[in-house]
Amino acid sequence: MSDHPHDREAASALDALRAALAAHDITLPSLDLHLLSYAGRYDSPPLISLGNCNPATARRLAEALAAR
Repeated sequence: MSDHPHDREAASALDALRAALAAHDITLPSLDLHLLSYAGRYDSPPLISLGNCNPATARRLAEALAAR
């Protein structure tokens, strides 16, 4: 990862989201930076790709969000 402020912002958000999901025992296997937006070098942070998950993970995620 480069030292660009947007890259650090995206990496920090990604780490925070992984940690928040892990606190609810939820893992999104495809969670990562969206490579095309990361490579694009526009004047905005790279996107975070939530990726795919199975129905059980989707249900746990929905339950965790609903509990808030």
